Amino acid sequence: MMYQTVQIDHQKGIKMLDKEKITAILQYGTLDNCRDLLHNYLAQSDFFSLESLMLRLYISMDVYIAAQNMSQSFGVSHGEFISYFGSIDDVANRMQTVETTTSFLYDLVVQCIRWRIESVTESSNHIISKAKQYIDTHYMDDDISLNRVADSVGLTPTYLSMLFKRETKQNFSDYLTIMRVTKAKELLCCTSKLISEIAYEVGFRDYRYFGQIFKKHTGMTPRQFQNSSNRLECLV
Repeated sequence: MMYQTVQIDHQKGIKMLDKEKITAILQYGTLDNCRDLLHNYLAQSDFFSLESLMLRLYISMDVYIAAQNMSQSFGVSHGEFISYFGSIDDVANRMQTVETTTSFLYDLVVQCIRWRIESVTESSNHIISKAKQYIDTHYMDDDISLNRVADSVGLTPTYLSMLFKRETKQNFSDYLTIMRVTKAKELLCCTSKLISEIAYEVGFRDYRYFGQIFKKHTGMTPRQFQNSSNRLECLV
């Protein structure tokens, strides 16, 4: 009922704000710029100059509903949203002055953006975890590639590459190489297999290239590493 009253008052002369702009702020704004974006949004009406409770209510309802709808897309339950900001019927209690209204709306926008960031982070972590699992299972395949891993997690290679570097601080190729070298070290220490067999088993089809990569990462050739491991076993 309150929202209908505000709409009637709007029809008598309150400037209409573009509701898509508040949605854009919630979806693309940052914690650093959201205060300025919200201020500019409100300034497009007479929000800061008119002492109109009806205007404050109308705008607040728009922002409240947009934030509630957006937060649900980030996985925030209705109950969690209400626990932060109250129900739509409680909004009027926060609208007594321009200052209290602005503070309420700012808190609303900031929290919604925080939920969005948390949602994106959780999603990114899940995707990278799946990508790592795929690499850990297929590192020995000679045809494993960024394209293949990206396809396994449903992303484009370009986006996965960016996401992988951001979340792990490593390039995809570096992660794969370190995985292969680590597995090679385990085999050199714990099996009597030939070095050429080990190279092939961890995904290197060129024995000499395997030796170069192994030395780059360990400071020793595969043979030196194997002999060193054998000597340590004898001492034990």
